[in-house]
Amino acid sequence: MKRTWIKRHGYRFLRAVSRLIGIVLFRYRCYGRENVPLQGGALVCSNHQSMFDPFVVGMVSERRMNYLARKSLFRFFFMRWFIEFLDAISIDRDGLGLGGVKQTLTRIRRGEIVLLFPEGTRTRDGSLKNLKPGICTLMRRGKVPLVPVGMDGPFHAWPRSARFPSPDVVRVVIGEPIQPSQIAELSDEQLLDLLSQRMQKCLLEARQRRHRSLRLGQA
Repeated sequence: MKRTWIKRHGYRFLRAVSRLIGIVLFRYRCYGRENVPLQGGALVCSNHQSMFDPFVVGMVSERRMNYLARKSLFRFFFMRWFIEFLDAISIDRDGLGLGGVKQTLTRIRRGEIVLLFPEGTRTRDGSLKNLKPGICTLMRRGKVPLVPVGMDGPFHAWPRSARFPSPDVVRVVIGEPIQPSQIAELSDEQLLDLLSQRMQKCLLEARQRRHRSLRLGQA
């Protein structure tokens, strides 16, 4: 996709602003950035704790990340403008849908990164929920690495019950990617289990790092 100068540099500006806010208000730290491929397509698979998770995960890489957005958000003018500015992929309320799958495959096949939240919705208690089996088709047809991500802190900073976020500590851990050759050897059940295990491992490490920071009172 050939993006305009404004979209290219606007995305970089938003990422820089997000990082500044993340560091100042949420003492944001990320570990394992080297696990994000430097080139080629990839599916970044993260747990989902809050409304600002796309920004939290989007800051982990210098590469532009593609996001998914529910069709219902396009009803609001500002949200529609912002989503279209980011070239977000429109999805149905109940999942990716055929159009979302096609658009996601198109982008990863041309060498871009797409962020997925395999749980399908935000957690209600901060834990990692079961992954949606519907994503297996996308993961197989994409033939790109799956990058597991675990974050802790957004759930406390902006839980579902709160209208606005509050300052807290956010930690993000990026795990070892699952390669296409591994994906081809696994059944759908095995693939979901492996991805869930790696996401859970990242989440637990992020949680440990966050708790350590809270105990020590350090950034």
